[in-house]
This record gives sequence, structure tokens and C-alpha cells, in this order.
Amino acid sequence: MQSATEQLVRPEPEPDWEEPDGPAQRLSWLRLGFLILVVAGIGAGGTAAVVHYRETAGPTAKSWAVPYVDVTLTPTFEFQDPAMNPANDVALAFVVADPQDGCAPSWGGAYTPDEAAASLELDRRIEQLRAAGGDIMLSVGGLINNELAVTCTDQARLTDAYRQLVRRYSLTTLDLDIEGTAVADKGSLERRAAALKTVQAERTAAGSPLDVWMTLPVAPTGLTADGVAAVRTTLEGGVSLRGVNVMTMDYGGSAGSTNPDMLELAQDALESTHKQLSDLYLQLGVQLTAPQVWSRMGATPMIGQNDVDAERFTVEDAKGLATYAIDKGLGRVSMWSLNRDAQCTGTFTNVVVHSNTCSGVSQEALAFSKVFMDLPGGSVGESARQAVTIPERSSITDDPAKSPYPVWRLTAQYTRGYKVVWRGVVYEAKWANSGVDPSAAADSGTPAPWSVIGPVSKTDVAPSPSPTVTGVKTEWNPKTVYGRGDRVLFNDLPYEARWSSTGDAPSTEYPISPDDPWKPLFVVPGEPVTS
Repeated sequence: MQSATEQLVRPEPEPDWEEPDGPAQRLSWLRLGFLILVVAGIGAGGTAAVVHYRETAGPTAKSWAVPYVDVTLTPTFEFQDPAMNPANDVALAFVVADPQDGCAPSWGGAYTPDEAAASLELDRRIEQLRAAGGDIMLSVGGLINNELAVTCTDQARLTDAYRQLVRRYSLTTLDLDIEGTAVADKGSLERRAAALKTVQAERTAAGSPLDVWMTLPVAPTGLTADGVAAVRTTLEGGVSLRGVNVMTMDYGGSAGSTNPDMLELAQDALESTHKQLSDLYLQLGVQLTAPQVWSRMGATPMIGQNDVDAERFTVEDAKGLATYAIDKGLGRVSMWSLNRDAQCTGTFTNVVVHSNTCSGVSQEALAFSKVFMDLPGGSVGESARQAVTIPERSSITDDPAKSPYPVWRLTAQYTRGYKVVWRGVVYEAKWANSGVDPSAAADSGTPAPWSVIGPVSKTDVAPSPSPTVTGVKTEWNPKTVYGRGDRVLFNDLPYEARWSSTGDAPSTEYPISPDDPWKPLFVVPGEPVTS
């Protein structure tokens, strides 16, 4: 990733751009007009061609691999676990407007940021990824829901919504995924630009600059006219734009073939976009070399089966795109999505499958991720991000009053999805197990039954059980003979007798064993939801 000092900035009223890749010559409006006249002349129709400068010095950027993760998709993708995610950095998608409050951010319209932290462990998983040397880009927008700037017309509240996202998630990079009708919505484009101009200025003043990318649909012929206009509006609105990322997918009729070559189409789309952006910068009074423009571009294919039946982006296509990215010095390569980086199985094998959780093409697990993670600017490499070990934690004693989930117990029987705390870290069971220390490294060649979620935070408190029944008022009595089905209260929580017993107090050690005579009529945070 290039630093904020390497971004393109356009203050008002006169353009004054910062150049990341060496001293690029500023082009005055007079000189621009002169060059246009020299190259094209003035014809009877009054049209003129735009000059394109060639540069053969080679790439000026190392391609950055940053795959997307669909945060709200079920099952939850454990992007913080190196066994699930070989990439170093990820783009978390999508933050959109809350359906009940168009100026409030939400994850997919389903979770507020606080709800995502509680239900999806999102904050904790981000912290764990960063502890392992990775980082996140946050993507706002997408096709399905409304982006904040579309629904929020209150400029102050819109600015604050972006500001709160940047602060909460300690962002250094924000991705604007603008699709559908939002691409041509000039009002939202102007509001978004004004908000982000303010936030970027605040972050720069605080010494923590914010990079901004725009992600837009593309055809083999490049961005649509609305797409180009969206970039222009954003730049003219004062946003320091790090780059433009194009979605090299779902071409439909623009593919021009019933058996499209997805790699070739992606390259055509990138070449066309490169020309468009070169023209746009020139029109705004800036001369950039070809490598400088490439460094401000990104590509995002949909891995495997695209939404268009005939379009399939294969692992070989991915290898070709990675090579192309390195040759050009493409600033960024993403993919949609890590959730899909596995072969479909069962009845879906070898047929056209439109799935959110598998690719629909023949591949090994994580094959696409492993191709892109080798990009020189993307990941620190598999050897540098292995299964996370927690140093010097053997002496940590977990305090149940400050642990958000039950403390792990050697004799407890854990089901898949159960969350525990052990030595200051939250873990989740990958499958049913008992007696396996979550913090212990797996034996060579043996998968570990626990995945790391992230560290216990200073604000965590003990889990609060939630009763699933009402009306139980009888307190448990050690002298009473209880029969199967009897219900009692113990420590203000309801239980039901599994069989007859006397003197056996209901357990308060979670999870409660199925061999205990009392069945809990409540749920504890950390227990997987069952029907």
C-alpha cells in the first residue's frame, strides 16, 4: 500500500496535485490546450484528441492483494484464522445505511456496529487479524443495499457516520463500492465527496491519513460514462483519491461472446480504464505517466462462476491476472470473495452453480487466495502469518467475571460453534471435542479443533444467561425428591429434571454436561444456536 503522501490531491481553487511516483510535470491549462491543438489540430467539427504519454521505465507500484470478505454471510467466514485465510489484508464488505435510519451505518442492513461486535465477534476478529500482522479495508456500499450517502441528505450526520466508522475500526483505507443507480446519483456523489474531504483532512491533521478507493462496474470498453463522471465528481469534490478499482466480472452482453475469455476481458477492461483515467487526469490539469496511472488502479474479478452463466473465472485466469498486475504495476488486486474460495461439492459439482460459499469451478481449497497472496505488495507471505500463538500466556488466570464466554474446562463436552475463554483469548470449537487445550498447537498433520477468535478486551464482562421459559418459581431444595420433568429455580435460573434425583444441585459450570440430572432452561452466550 502506498502512503497518503503518495496520493493525488486537488485543493481549490487551483489544482495542486501531490505526486507519489516521482516528479510528474504539472500541466497548465494553456499548455494542455496547446498540446491538444498540436496533436490533433482543430477540425471543422471542433473536436480534439487527448495526448497519451508513454512511459517505459516499468511499474511504479507493487500490486497489493486485498480480497473481499462477505461479513454477514452465513456461515461466518473466519478471516482472522490463517488456516482459513492465507491473505494478509482483507476488505470487509459491506457497510450500508441502516434500514431504520438512513444516516446510521450498519453491516448489510442487518447489524449495527455494536450488534456485529456482539453477534459476529467482528471487532475481536479484526483485532486478532491485526495481531497476526494483517489489516482491514472497510468497504461501504455494494449492489443490494443503499450506501450511506444515497439515503442520508444531512451533510453533518453523513460526515459523522464516516468519521465514526474510521474511528471505530481504526481505518487507514476506505473502499467506496458504488454500483447500480448510485453511480449516476450526482447528489450522493457530491455529499459523499464533501464528507470524505472533511474526514480525510481530520485524519491527516491527526497524523493518521486515510486512503480512499472507488470501486466501480466496468465493461471491456472501460468505465461507463457515469462511472467516469463519478470519479470526476469525487476528485473535484476534494477527495484525495488513492485509486479506482474496477469489477472485472458480470460483463453480460458486453462480453461479445458465448464462450468469453475472462482473462482477456479483464485485461481489455483495465486497458480501457487506464486510457479513461489518463484522459480524466489530463482534463483536470494533471499529467501522469502510464505507470503512475496503473498504480492508481485495481481489479476485482468474481472468482469461479460469475452471475452470468457463460462467464467463469478460473484459477488459470487468476494466475494470468496476477502476472499482468505485476507487469503493469497495478496498485491493487481484490477478488469476490474469500467466502467462495472452495470447490462446490455434492449435487452441485460440475454444474453451473451461483453460490455465495463456493466457486462453481474445479479448484483446491483457497486456490485463488494462494495465487493472489504471492503478489509482491499484497501479503507478507504464508511463512510470516501462521497459526497464531499467544506468548507468555501460560501464567494467565481467566477471571470469570471479566470473561465474555465460559472459561474452558478440561472435562467439558463442547459442541461445534461453542465459544470459550482460555488464557485471555476467545476460541470457537470447529467440531465437537473434549479435553483439548485450545491454546495448544495441533500435532503435526492433525487439525486443531479450536479456532482463535481474538483477545479478551478490557471492557468484557461475564456472560449473562437468558431463560428460554417463564413461570418457574419453585426454588431448588436439597431435601426434595424430584421426578423427571420437574422444574426449579437455582441461582435465579430455571432448570428441568432429566430424571429423578435428591440432593443433586443444578450445575453452574457451562456448558452443562448432558450427564447432569438437571437440564438448563436457558442459554449462555457462547452456546451455538440450535433449533
